[in-house]
Amino acid sequence: MTDPDVIVIGSGGGGAVIAKELGERGIHVLVLEAGPWYGNSRWPEPNKEKGAQMSSHPDDLNVFLFKQQYTKFEDEMNNLISGRLRWGPADRNRPPWFRNVMERGFIWQNSGVGGTTQSYLANSPRAFPVTVDHVWPISYRELIPYYEKAEATLPVQFSPVTAKEELFFYGAKKAGWRLIPALDVTVPGYRPQPNAILPPNKNITNAEYPEELLSWMEGCTLAGHCINGCPHGPSVDKMAKRSTLVSYVPLALRTGCVAIRPNTFATRILTGAHPGGGVQAAGVVVRDTWTGETEEIRAKVVVMAAGAIESPRLWLNSGLPGNRWVGRGLVNHYFDWVTGMFDERDLTAILGSPDINPFVGHTSGGRLDYPGLGSILVSGLSPGLTASMSFGISQAGFSFLHGPLTETTAYAQGRVTGPMLRHWMDNYRRTLSIVIFADDEVLFRNGVTVDPANKDEHGPVPKVSYVPGERGKRNRDELVKIAVDILWKAGAKKVLRADWPASLMIHMESTMRMGFVVDEYGEAYQVKRLYLADNGVHFNAIGGANPTLTTQALATRTAEKLAEKYFN
Repeated sequence: MTDPDVIVIGSGGGGAVIAKELGERGIHVLVLEAGPWYGNSRWPEPNKEKGAQMSSHPDDLNVFLFKQQYTKFEDEMNNLISGRLRWGPADRNRPPWFRNVMERGFIWQNSGVGGTTQSYLANSPRAFPVTVDHVWPISYRELIPYYEKAEATLPVQFSPVTAKEELFFYGAKKAGWRLIPALDVTVPGYRPQPNAILPPNKNITNAEYPEELLSWMEGCTLAGHCINGCPHGPSVDKMAKRSTLVSYVPLALRTGCVAIRPNTFATRILTGAHPGGGVQAAGVVVRDTWTGETEEIRAKVVVMAAGAIESPRLWLNSGLPGNRWVGRGLVNHYFDWVTGMFDERDLTAILGSPDINPFVGHTSGGRLDYPGLGSILVSGLSPGLTASMSFGISQAGFSFLHGPLTETTAYAQGRVTGPMLRHWMDNYRRTLSIVIFADDEVLFRNGVTVDPANKDEHGPVPKVSYVPGERGKRNRDELVKIAVDILWKAGAKKVLRADWPASLMIHMESTMRMGFVVDEYGEAYQVKRLYLADNGVHFNAIGGANPTLTTQALATRTAEKLAEKYFN
Protein backbone atom coordinates (compact mmCIF):
# COMPACT_ATOMS: atom_id res chain seq x y z
CA MET A 1 0.00 0.00 0.00
CA THR A 2 1.72 3.18 -1.18
CA ASP A 3 -0.97 5.77 -0.59
CA PRO A 4 -2.93 4.98 2.58
CA ASP A 5 -5.70 7.16 3.90
CA VAL A 6 -4.69 6.42 7.49
CA ILE A 7 -1.46 5.23 9.08
CA VAL A 8 -1.85 3.36 12.37
CA ILE A 9 1.30 3.02 14.49
CA GLY A 10 1.05 -0.22 16.48
CA SER A 11 -1.02 -3.38 16.06
CA GLY A 12 -1.80 -4.22 19.68
CA GLY A 13 -4.86 -3.66 21.83
CA GLY A 14 -5.91 -0.40 20.14
CA GLY A 15 -4.16 -0.32 16.75
CA ALA A 16 -5.58 -3.57 15.37
CA VAL A 17 -9.06 -2.52 16.49
CA ILE A 18 -9.04 0.87 14.82
CA ALA A 19 -7.57 -0.64 11.63
CA LYS A 20 -10.39 -3.18 11.39
CA GLU A 21 -13.08 -0.61 12.12
CA LEU A 22 -11.73 1.85 9.52
CA GLY A 23 -11.18 -0.91 6.97
CA GLU A 24 -14.81 -1.96 7.25
CA ARG A 25 -15.75 1.60 6.28
CA GLY A 26 -13.71 1.31 3.07
CA ILE A 27 -10.87 3.50 4.38
CA HIS A 28 -7.40 2.34 3.32
CA VAL A 29 -5.21 1.75 6.35
CA LEU A 30 -1.52 0.95 6.67
CA VAL A 31 -0.57 -0.49 10.07
CA LEU A 32 3.07 -0.10 11.13
CA GLU A 33 4.36 -2.63 13.65
CA ALA A 34 7.85 -2.52 15.15
CA GLY A 35 8.18 -6.25 15.82
CA PRO A 36 7.77 -9.53 13.90
CA TRP A 37 4.64 -11.23 12.56
CA TYR A 38 4.19 -14.80 13.75
CA GLY A 39 1.96 -17.21 11.81
CA ASN A 40 2.24 -15.51 8.44
CA SER A 41 3.54 -17.29 5.30
CA ARG A 42 5.35 -14.18 4.16
CA TRP A 43 7.65 -14.48 7.21
CA PRO A 44 8.41 -18.22 7.55
CA GLU A 45 11.46 -17.49 9.77
CA PRO A 46 10.41 -14.23 11.44
CA ASN A 47 13.30 -14.18 13.93
CA LYS A 48 16.01 -15.14 11.42
CA GLU A 49 15.20 -13.52 8.07
CA LYS A 50 13.80 -10.22 6.89
CA GLY A 51 11.01 -11.81 4.84
CA ALA A 52 8.48 -9.72 2.95
CA GLN A 53 7.65 -6.05 3.47
CA MET A 54 3.94 -6.25 4.25
CA SER A 55 0.84 -8.44 4.12
CA SER A 56 -2.71 -7.51 3.23
CA HIS A 57 -4.44 -10.82 2.53
CA PRO A 58 -5.99 -13.26 5.03
CA ASP A 59 -4.67 -16.20 2.99
CA ASP A 60 -1.18 -15.25 4.21
CA LEU A 61 -2.15 -16.41 7.71
CA ASN A 62 -0.66 -19.86 8.24
CA VAL A 63 -1.82 -22.03 11.13
CA PHE A 64 1.07 -24.50 10.75
CA LEU A 65 3.64 -21.75 11.14
CA PHE A 66 1.63 -20.29 14.01
CA LYS A 67 1.73 -23.55 15.95
CA GLN A 68 5.46 -23.93 15.31
CA GLN A 69 6.16 -20.45 16.58
CA TYR A 70 3.78 -20.36 19.55
CA THR A 71 4.95 -23.05 21.96
CA LYS A 72 4.29 -23.72 25.64
CA PHE A 73 7.95 -23.46 26.62
CA GLU A 74 8.09 -20.63 29.13
CA ASP A 75 11.64 -19.49 28.47
CA GLU A 76 11.33 -19.81 24.69
CA MET A 77 8.26 -17.57 24.69
CA ASN A 78 8.52 -15.26 27.74
CA ASN A 79 12.22 -14.64 28.33
CA LEU A 80 12.40 -10.82 28.39
CA ILE A 81 15.79 -10.90 26.64
CA SER A 82 15.61 -13.75 24.13
CA GLY A 83 11.98 -14.91 24.11
CA ARG A 84 9.74 -14.67 21.07
CA LEU A 85 7.46 -12.36 23.04
CA ARG A 86 9.69 -9.47 24.08
CA TRP A 87 10.12 -5.75 23.45
CA GLY A 88 12.74 -5.70 20.71
CA PRO A 89 13.51 -6.24 17.04
CA ALA A 90 12.58 -9.47 15.28
CA ASP A 91 16.25 -10.36 14.85
CA ARG A 92 17.16 -12.41 17.91
CA ASN A 93 20.87 -11.74 17.34
CA ARG A 94 20.16 -8.24 18.57
CA PRO A 95 19.26 -7.15 22.12
CA PRO A 96 15.89 -5.79 23.29
CA TRP A 97 15.18 -2.09 22.99
CA PHE A 98 16.26 -0.21 26.10
CA ARG A 99 13.95 1.76 28.37
CA ASN A 100 15.42 3.72 31.24
CA VAL A 101 13.27 2.70 34.24
CA MET A 102 14.09 5.04 37.10
CA GLU A 103 12.89 2.80 39.95
CA ARG A 104 13.45 -0.91 40.52
CA GLY A 105 11.33 -3.09 38.30
CA PHE A 106 10.80 -3.84 34.63
CA ILE A 107 8.34 -3.25 31.81
CA TRP A 108 6.44 -6.27 30.47
CA GLN A 109 5.57 -5.37 26.89
CA ASN A 110 5.80 -7.13 23.51
CA SER A 111 6.61 -5.95 20.04
CA GLY A 112 5.13 -7.91 17.14
CA VAL A 113 1.80 -8.02 15.34
CA GLY A 114 -0.74 -8.27 18.14
CA GLY A 115 1.46 -6.20 20.47
CA THR A 116 1.29 -7.01 24.15
CA THR A 117 -2.03 -8.81 23.70
CA GLN A 118 0.16 -11.71 22.54
CA SER A 119 1.07 -12.40 26.15
CA TYR A 120 -1.89 -10.87 28.00
CA LEU A 121 -4.24 -13.16 29.88
CA ALA A 122 -7.24 -12.01 27.81
CA ASN A 123 -8.91 -10.66 30.96
CA SER A 124 -11.55 -8.27 29.63
CA PRO A 125 -13.49 -6.53 32.41
CA ARG A 126 -15.11 -3.17 31.85
CA ALA A 127 -14.04 -0.11 33.84
CA PHE A 128 -15.87 0.55 37.08
CA PRO A 129 -18.67 3.03 36.21
CA VAL A 130 -17.85 5.17 39.24
CA THR A 131 -14.37 5.87 37.80
CA VAL A 132 -15.81 7.20 34.52
CA ASP A 133 -19.07 9.03 35.30
CA HIS A 134 -18.53 12.70 36.20
CA VAL A 135 -14.78 12.08 35.93
CA TRP A 136 -14.02 11.43 32.24
CA PRO A 137 -15.07 13.87 29.49
CA ILE A 138 -17.52 11.15 28.38
CA SER A 139 -20.01 9.12 30.38
CA TYR A 140 -19.98 5.41 31.13
CA ARG A 141 -23.32 5.05 29.36
CA GLU A 142 -21.71 6.39 26.20
CA LEU A 143 -19.03 3.69 26.41
CA ILE A 144 -21.46 0.77 26.77
CA PRO A 145 -22.31 0.24 23.06
CA TYR A 146 -18.61 0.25 22.23
CA TYR A 147 -17.89 -2.22 25.03
CA GLU A 148 -20.66 -4.41 23.65
CA LYS A 149 -19.24 -4.31 20.14
CA ALA A 150 -15.73 -5.22 21.30
CA GLU A 151 -17.10 -7.97 23.55
CA ALA A 152 -19.05 -9.46 20.64
CA THR A 153 -16.11 -9.24 18.25
CA LEU A 154 -13.46 -10.92 20.41
CA PRO A 155 -15.76 -12.52 21.89
CA VAL A 156 -15.75 -11.99 25.68
CA GLN A 157 -17.44 -14.54 27.96
CA PHE A 158 -17.31 -15.50 31.62
CA SER A 159 -14.55 -18.01 32.32
CA PRO A 160 -15.26 -21.65 33.09
CA VAL A 161 -14.52 -22.71 36.66
CA THR A 162 -11.58 -25.02 37.31
CA ALA A 163 -10.15 -26.02 40.67
CA LYS A 164 -8.33 -22.78 41.44
CA GLU A 165 -11.43 -20.66 40.72
CA GLU A 166 -13.62 -23.00 42.76
CA LEU A 167 -11.26 -22.70 45.72
CA PHE A 168 -11.07 -18.91 45.34
CA PHE A 169 -14.86 -18.59 45.22
CA TYR A 170 -15.16 -20.93 48.21
CA GLY A 171 -12.82 -18.72 50.24
CA ALA A 172 -14.46 -15.49 49.07
CA LYS A 173 -17.92 -16.74 50.04
CA LYS A 174 -16.70 -17.84 53.46
CA ALA A 175 -15.08 -14.43 53.89
CA GLY A 176 -18.47 -12.81 53.40
CA TRP A 177 -18.25 -11.58 49.83
CA ARG A 178 -21.14 -12.03 47.44
CA LEU A 179 -21.27 -13.20 43.84
CA ILE A 180 -21.86 -10.43 41.29
CA PRO A 181 -22.10 -12.11 37.86
CA ALA A 182 -22.41 -8.78 36.02
CA LEU A 183 -20.33 -6.80 33.53
CA ASP A 184 -21.07 -3.39 35.05
CA VAL A 185 -19.59 -3.52 38.54
CA THR A 186 -20.97 -1.02 41.04
CA VAL A 187 -20.56 -2.91 44.32
CA PRO A 188 -17.80 -5.16 45.72
CA GLY A 189 -18.00 -8.87 45.02
CA TYR A 190 -16.46 -11.87 43.28
CA ARG A 191 -17.30 -13.28 39.88
CA PRO A 192 -15.98 -15.41 37.03
CA GLN A 193 -13.51 -13.53 34.88
CA PRO A 194 -14.88 -11.84 31.75
CA ASN A 195 -12.32 -13.29 29.34
CA ALA A 196 -11.60 -13.09 25.63
CA ILE A 197 -11.09 -16.84 25.35
CA LEU A 198 -13.32 -19.11 23.30
CA PRO A 199 -15.59 -21.48 25.30
CA PRO A 200 -14.15 -24.91 26.15
CA ASN A 201 -14.12 -27.53 23.44
CA LYS A 202 -17.26 -29.66 23.80
CA ASN A 203 -15.20 -32.87 23.51
CA ILE A 204 -12.69 -31.92 26.17
CA THR A 205 -13.72 -34.79 28.48
CA ASN A 206 -14.29 -37.31 25.68
CA ALA A 207 -11.54 -39.93 25.91
CA GLU A 208 -11.90 -40.68 22.19
CA TYR A 209 -10.31 -37.34 21.38
CA PRO A 210 -6.56 -37.26 22.13
CA GLU A 211 -4.97 -33.99 23.25
CA GLU A 212 -3.28 -33.45 19.89
CA LEU A 213 -6.60 -33.67 18.08
CA LEU A 214 -8.29 -31.36 20.58
CA SER A 215 -5.59 -28.76 19.99
CA TRP A 216 -6.63 -28.64 16.30
CA MET A 217 -10.31 -28.18 17.11
CA GLU A 218 -12.17 -24.98 17.96
CA GLY A 219 -12.49 -24.11 21.64
CA CYS A 220 -10.32 -23.77 24.73
CA THR A 221 -8.75 -27.01 25.96
CA LEU A 222 -8.18 -25.63 29.50
CA ALA A 223 -4.54 -26.56 29.00
CA GLY A 224 -3.42 -23.36 30.75
CA HIS A 225 -0.20 -21.47 29.97
CA CYS A 226 -2.27 -18.64 28.43
CA ILE A 227 0.53 -16.17 29.02
CA ASN A 228 2.84 -18.03 26.62
CA GLY A 229 0.46 -17.39 23.79
CA CYS A 230 -2.08 -19.99 22.74
CA PRO A 231 -1.66 -22.54 19.92
CA HIS A 232 -5.08 -24.21 20.27
CA GLY A 233 -7.41 -23.89 17.29
CA PRO A 234 -8.02 -25.06 13.71
CA SER A 235 -6.88 -21.81 12.07
CA VAL A 236 -5.15 -18.58 13.02
CA ASP A 237 -8.46 -16.72 13.35
CA LYS A 238 -9.94 -19.46 15.56
CA MET A 239 -7.23 -19.64 18.21
CA ALA A 240 -8.75 -19.93 21.66
CA LYS A 241 -7.05 -16.94 23.31
CA ARG A 242 -8.18 -13.85 21.44
CA SER A 243 -5.11 -11.66 21.18
CA THR A 244 -5.57 -9.07 18.45
CA LEU A 245 -3.14 -11.16 16.37
CA VAL A 246 -5.87 -13.81 15.96
CA SER A 247 -9.03 -11.72 16.39
CA TYR A 248 -8.92 -8.17 15.03
CA VAL A 249 -5.98 -8.64 12.63
CA PRO A 250 -7.67 -11.38 10.52
CA LEU A 251 -10.87 -9.32 10.48
CA ALA A 252 -8.92 -6.25 9.37
CA LEU A 253 -7.30 -8.18 6.51
CA ARG A 254 -10.68 -9.48 5.35
CA THR A 255 -11.88 -5.93 4.71
CA GLY A 256 -9.49 -5.75 1.76
CA CYS A 257 -8.53 -2.24 2.87
CA VAL A 258 -5.85 -2.94 5.48
CA ALA A 259 -2.16 -3.76 5.04
CA ILE A 260 0.18 -4.49 7.92
CA ARG A 261 3.89 -3.84 7.75
CA PRO A 262 5.94 -5.48 10.57
CA ASN A 263 9.60 -4.74 11.39
CA THR A 264 8.88 -1.05 10.90
CA PHE A 265 9.60 1.42 13.69
CA ALA A 266 8.00 4.86 13.49
CA THR A 267 10.59 7.46 14.48
CA ARG A 268 8.89 10.77 13.67
CA ILE A 269 5.48 12.23 12.95
CA LEU A 270 5.50 14.48 9.88
CA THR A 271 3.39 17.62 10.02
CA GLY A 272 2.24 20.38 7.72
CA ALA A 273 0.37 23.63 8.12
CA HIS A 274 -3.29 23.34 9.08
CA PRO A 275 -5.61 25.59 7.04
CA GLY A 276 -7.13 26.95 10.23
CA GLY A 277 -3.76 27.65 11.83
CA GLY A 278 -1.37 25.45 13.74
CA VAL A 279 -0.20 22.09 12.38
CA GLN A 280 -1.71 18.84 11.22
CA ALA A 281 -0.28 15.33 10.82
CA ALA A 282 0.89 14.53 7.30
CA GLY A 283 2.70 11.21 7.61
CA VAL A 284 5.40 9.26 9.39
CA VAL A 285 9.14 8.65 9.11
CA VAL A 286 9.88 4.96 9.59
CA ARG A 287 12.94 2.79 9.99
CA ASP A 288 13.18 -0.81 8.76
CA THR A 289 14.44 -2.75 11.78
CA TRP A 290 16.28 -5.30 9.58
CA THR A 291 18.03 -3.02 7.08
CA GLY A 292 18.12 0.28 8.95
CA GLU A 293 16.70 2.06 5.89
CA THR A 294 14.42 5.02 6.54
CA GLU A 295 11.59 6.47 4.46
CA GLU A 296 8.66 8.83 4.64
CA ILE A 297 5.08 7.60 4.28
CA ARG A 298 2.30 10.13 3.78
CA ALA A 299 -1.36 9.84 4.79
CA LYS A 300 -4.39 12.01 5.47
CA VAL A 301 -4.60 10.91 9.13
CA VAL A 302 -2.12 9.34 11.57
CA VAL A 303 -3.14 7.26 14.60
CA MET A 304 -0.64 6.61 17.38
CA ALA A 305 -1.36 3.25 19.04
CA ALA A 306 2.15 2.36 20.15
CA GLY A 307 1.37 2.14 23.86
CA ALA A 308 1.54 4.44 26.86
CA ILE A 309 5.35 4.64 26.67
CA GLU A 310 6.14 4.75 22.96
CA SER A 311 3.36 7.12 21.91
CA PRO A 312 4.57 10.01 24.13
CA ARG A 313 8.16 9.14 23.20
CA LEU A 314 7.24 9.49 19.52
CA TRP A 315 5.48 12.80 20.17
CA LEU A 316 8.49 14.19 22.02
CA ASN A 317 11.06 12.90 19.52
CA SER A 318 9.00 14.40 16.68
CA GLY A 319 9.18 17.89 18.15
CA LEU A 320 5.42 18.27 18.13
CA PRO A 321 3.92 21.31 19.91
CA GLY A 322 4.60 21.49 23.62
CA ASN A 323 1.96 20.17 26.00
CA ARG A 324 2.90 19.74 29.64
CA TRP A 325 0.73 16.61 29.92
CA VAL A 326 2.34 14.67 27.06
CA GLY A 327 3.91 11.68 28.79
CA ARG A 328 2.79 12.83 32.24
CA GLY A 329 0.31 11.26 34.63
CA LEU A 330 1.49 7.68 34.08
CA VAL A 331 -0.57 5.25 36.12
CA ASN A 332 0.52 1.69 36.70
CA HIS A 333 -1.81 -0.42 38.81
CA TYR A 334 0.14 -0.83 42.03
CA PHE A 335 0.54 -4.60 41.95
CA ASP A 336 1.22 -7.22 44.55
CA TRP A 337 0.99 -10.99 44.75
CA VAL A 338 0.06 -13.45 47.51
CA THR A 339 0.22 -17.23 47.44
CA GLY A 340 -1.36 -19.77 49.77
CA MET A 341 -0.32 -23.38 50.31
CA PHE A 342 -2.99 -25.97 51.15
CA ASP A 343 -2.88 -29.51 52.44
CA GLU A 344 -4.28 -32.53 50.64
CA ARG A 345 -7.02 -33.31 53.16
CA ASP A 346 -8.59 -29.87 53.01
CA LEU A 347 -8.42 -29.75 49.22
CA THR A 348 -10.03 -33.16 48.91
CA ALA A 349 -12.90 -32.02 51.13
CA ILE A 350 -13.49 -28.87 49.07
CA LEU A 351 -12.51 -29.89 45.53
CA GLY A 352 -12.74 -33.69 45.62
CA SER A 353 -9.07 -33.76 44.65
CA PRO A 354 -5.84 -33.46 46.66
CA ASP A 355 -4.37 -30.99 44.15
CA ILE A 356 -5.31 -27.60 42.71
CA ASN A 357 -3.03 -27.84 39.66
CA PRO A 358 -3.03 -24.06 39.22
CA PHE A 359 -1.86 -24.16 35.60
CA VAL A 360 -5.12 -25.85 34.48
CA GLY A 361 -7.83 -23.73 32.87
CA HIS A 362 -7.72 -20.04 32.05
CA THR A 363 -4.65 -18.56 33.69
CA SER A 364 -6.92 -16.07 35.43
CA GLY A 365 -10.53 -17.27 35.60
CA GLY A 366 -11.87 -15.52 38.70
CA ARG A 367 -11.75 -12.09 40.29
CA LEU A 368 -13.01 -9.94 43.13
CA ASP A 369 -13.68 -6.31 42.28
CA TYR A 370 -13.95 -3.51 44.80
CA PRO A 371 -14.83 -0.12 43.24
CA GLY A 372 -12.74 2.46 45.06
CA LEU A 373 -9.90 0.04 45.83
CA GLY A 374 -9.19 -2.11 42.76
CA SER A 375 -9.27 -5.82 41.99
CA ILE A 376 -7.79 -9.14 43.05
CA LEU A 377 -7.52 -11.98 40.55
CA VAL A 378 -6.83 -15.69 40.64
CA SER A 379 -3.62 -16.30 38.71
CA GLY A 380 -2.36 -19.78 37.88
CA LEU A 381 0.96 -19.34 36.14
CA SER A 382 3.05 -22.23 34.89
CA PRO A 383 5.87 -23.41 37.18
CA GLY A 384 8.76 -21.30 35.88
CA LEU A 385 6.79 -18.08 35.97
CA THR A 386 5.37 -19.00 39.38
CA ALA A 387 8.90 -19.46 40.76
CA SER A 388 9.85 -15.97 39.62
CA MET A 389 6.59 -14.01 40.03
CA SER A 390 5.41 -15.59 43.31
CA PHE A 391 8.69 -16.16 45.07
CA GLY A 392 11.50 -14.33 43.27
CA ILE A 393 10.46 -10.65 43.06
CA SER A 394 10.17 -8.48 46.15
CA GLN A 395 11.03 -5.09 47.53
CA ALA A 396 10.92 -6.53 51.05
CA GLY A 397 14.15 -8.51 50.83
CA PHE A 398 14.26 -12.16 51.86
CA SER A 399 11.32 -13.75 53.61
CA PHE A 400 13.39 -15.00 56.58
CA LEU A 401 13.72 -11.36 57.59
CA HIS A 402 9.97 -11.09 58.11
CA GLY A 403 8.91 -14.05 60.23
CA PRO A 404 8.40 -17.79 60.03
CA LEU A 405 6.52 -19.47 57.18
CA THR A 406 4.36 -21.51 59.51
CA GLU A 407 0.66 -21.60 60.19
CA THR A 408 -0.37 -18.24 61.57
CA THR A 409 -3.08 -15.69 61.12
CA ALA A 410 -0.54 -13.31 59.64
CA TYR A 411 1.56 -13.94 56.59
CA ALA A 412 5.20 -14.02 55.58
CA GLN A 413 6.56 -11.76 52.87
CA GLY A 414 9.59 -11.38 50.65
CA ARG A 415 11.67 -13.61 48.40
CA VAL A 416 12.14 -17.26 49.19
CA THR A 417 15.31 -19.05 48.14
CA GLY A 418 17.17 -22.30 48.67
CA PRO A 419 15.33 -25.03 50.61
CA MET A 420 12.32 -22.78 51.18
CA LEU A 421 11.89 -22.11 47.47
CA ARG A 422 12.18 -25.83 46.84
CA HIS A 423 9.51 -26.45 49.50
CA TRP A 424 7.07 -24.05 47.82
CA MET A 425 7.77 -25.43 44.36
CA ASP A 426 7.55 -29.03 45.58
CA ASN A 427 4.03 -28.11 46.67
CA TYR A 428 3.28 -26.02 43.55
CA ARG A 429 0.27 -28.18 42.67
CA ARG A 430 -1.32 -27.28 46.01
CA THR A 431 -0.83 -23.51 45.81
CA LEU A 432 -3.28 -20.77 44.94
CA SER A 433 -1.92 -17.39 43.84
CA ILE A 434 -3.79 -14.09 43.79
CA VAL A 435 -2.57 -10.95 42.03
CA ILE A 436 -3.59 -7.52 43.37
CA PHE A 437 -4.34 -4.54 41.11
CA ALA A 438 -4.62 -1.42 43.26
CA ASP A 439 -6.22 1.68 41.82
CA ASP A 440 -3.81 4.62 41.96
CA GLU A 441 -4.24 8.29 41.21
CA VAL A 442 -2.92 10.28 38.26
CA LEU A 443 0.10 12.23 39.45
CA PHE A 444 1.99 14.70 37.29
CA ARG A 445 5.33 13.56 38.70
CA ASN A 446 4.93 10.10 37.13
CA GLY A 447 5.44 9.63 33.44
CA VAL A 448 7.52 9.23 30.33
CA THR A 449 10.15 11.68 29.15
CA VAL A 450 12.97 11.19 26.67
CA ASP A 451 16.44 10.56 28.01
CA PRO A 452 18.85 13.34 26.97
CA ALA A 453 21.84 11.07 27.54
CA ASN A 454 20.80 7.76 25.98
CA LYS A 455 19.79 7.15 22.38
CA ASP A 456 19.16 4.07 20.32
CA GLU A 457 18.70 3.70 16.58
CA HIS A 458 15.23 5.29 16.93
CA GLY A 459 16.24 8.38 18.87
CA PRO A 460 16.35 9.30 22.57
CA VAL A 461 15.04 6.38 24.63
CA PRO A 462 12.08 6.67 26.98
CA LYS A 463 12.77 7.49 30.60
CA VAL A 464 10.00 5.98 32.71
CA SER A 465 9.22 6.89 36.30
CA TYR A 466 6.42 5.66 38.55
CA VAL A 467 6.17 6.16 42.30
CA PRO A 468 2.76 5.19 43.70
CA GLY A 469 0.65 7.80 45.40
CA GLU A 470 -0.78 7.59 48.90
CA ARG A 471 -4.09 6.32 47.48
CA GLY A 472 -2.36 3.51 45.62
CA LYS A 473 -0.41 2.44 48.71
CA ARG A 474 -3.53 2.49 50.88
CA ASN A 475 -5.58 0.57 48.33
CA ARG A 476 -2.90 -2.06 47.86
CA ASP A 477 -2.65 -2.73 51.57
CA GLU A 478 -6.45 -3.08 51.84
CA LEU A 479 -6.58 -5.46 48.87
CA VAL A 480 -3.74 -7.56 50.28
CA LYS A 481 -5.73 -7.95 53.52
CA ILE A 482 -8.75 -9.12 51.51
CA ALA A 483 -6.71 -11.58 49.45
CA VAL A 484 -4.93 -13.03 52.48
CA ASP A 485 -8.22 -13.36 54.34
CA ILE A 486 -9.74 -15.28 51.40
CA LEU A 487 -6.77 -17.66 51.37
CA TRP A 488 -7.08 -18.30 55.12
CA LYS A 489 -10.83 -18.76 54.85
CA ALA A 490 -10.28 -21.26 52.02
CA GLY A 491 -8.02 -23.27 54.33
CA ALA A 492 -4.48 -22.22 53.43
CA LYS A 493 -1.83 -23.44 55.85
CA LYS A 494 0.80 -20.93 54.78
CA VAL A 495 0.54 -17.59 53.02
CA LEU A 496 3.36 -15.64 51.42
CA ARG A 497 3.15 -12.04 50.21
CA ALA A 498 5.60 -11.16 47.45
CA ASP A 499 5.54 -7.36 48.05
CA TRP A 500 6.32 -6.45 44.47
CA PRO A 501 8.21 -3.25 43.62
CA ALA A 502 6.05 -0.44 42.27
CA SER A 503 7.75 -0.26 38.88
CA LEU A 504 6.78 -3.73 37.79
CA MET A 505 5.04 -2.20 34.80
CA ILE A 506 2.21 -4.19 33.22
CA HIS A 507 -0.85 -1.91 33.05
CA MET A 508 0.48 1.46 31.90
CA GLU A 509 -2.14 4.12 31.27
CA SER A 510 -2.94 7.84 31.09
CA THR A 511 0.21 9.32 29.54
CA MET A 512 -1.75 11.03 26.73
CA ARG A 513 -4.93 11.74 28.65
CA MET A 514 -8.29 12.48 27.13
CA GLY A 515 -9.17 16.05 28.08
CA PHE A 516 -5.51 17.08 28.39
CA VAL A 517 -3.63 15.90 25.27
CA VAL A 518 -6.51 14.66 23.12
CA ASP A 519 -10.16 15.62 22.92
CA GLU A 520 -13.09 13.36 23.77
CA TYR A 521 -12.84 11.78 20.30
CA GLY A 522 -9.13 10.93 20.58
CA GLU A 523 -7.79 13.71 18.32
CA ALA A 524 -4.79 15.70 19.58
CA TYR A 525 -5.69 19.25 20.57
CA GLN A 526 -2.51 20.70 19.09
CA VAL A 527 -2.02 18.52 16.00
CA LYS A 528 -5.09 18.01 13.83
CA ARG A 529 -5.48 14.69 12.01
CA LEU A 530 -3.34 13.04 14.74
CA TYR A 531 -5.24 10.54 16.92
CA LEU A 532 -4.45 8.35 19.94
CA ALA A 533 -5.74 4.80 20.36
CA ASP A 534 -3.87 3.07 23.17
CA ASN A 535 -3.93 2.89 26.98
CA GLY A 536 -2.33 6.33 27.17
CA VAL A 537 -5.64 7.98 26.28
CA HIS A 538 -7.36 6.78 29.47
CA PHE A 539 -8.31 9.62 31.80
CA ASN A 540 -7.36 7.52 34.81
CA ALA A 541 -6.60 3.89 35.69
CA ILE A 542 -10.31 2.92 35.40
CA GLY A 543 -10.42 1.79 39.02
CA GLY A 544 -7.94 -1.08 38.84
CA ALA A 545 -9.65 -3.14 36.16
CA ASN A 546 -7.52 -4.60 33.35
CA PRO A 547 -7.30 -1.84 30.72
CA THR A 548 -7.34 -3.62 27.34
CA LEU A 549 -11.10 -3.90 26.79
CA THR A 550 -11.58 -0.21 27.59
CA THR A 551 -8.85 0.64 25.07
CA GLN A 552 -10.60 -1.53 22.48
CA ALA A 553 -13.96 0.11 23.19
CA LEU A 554 -12.41 3.58 22.89
CA ALA A 555 -10.60 2.62 19.67
CA THR A 556 -13.91 1.46 18.23
CA ARG A 557 -15.45 4.80 19.13
CA THR A 558 -12.46 6.78 17.85
CA ALA A 559 -12.65 4.99 14.48
CA GLU A 560 -16.30 6.00 14.16
CA LYS A 561 -15.64 9.65 15.01
CA LEU A 562 -12.50 9.83 12.84
CA ALA A 563 -14.32 8.41 9.82
CA GLU A 564 -17.24 10.80 10.27
CA LYS A 565 -14.96 13.82 10.47
CA TYR A 566 -12.46 13.14 7.69
CA PHE A 567 -13.90 10.46 5.38
CA ASN A 568 -17.66 11.01 5.35
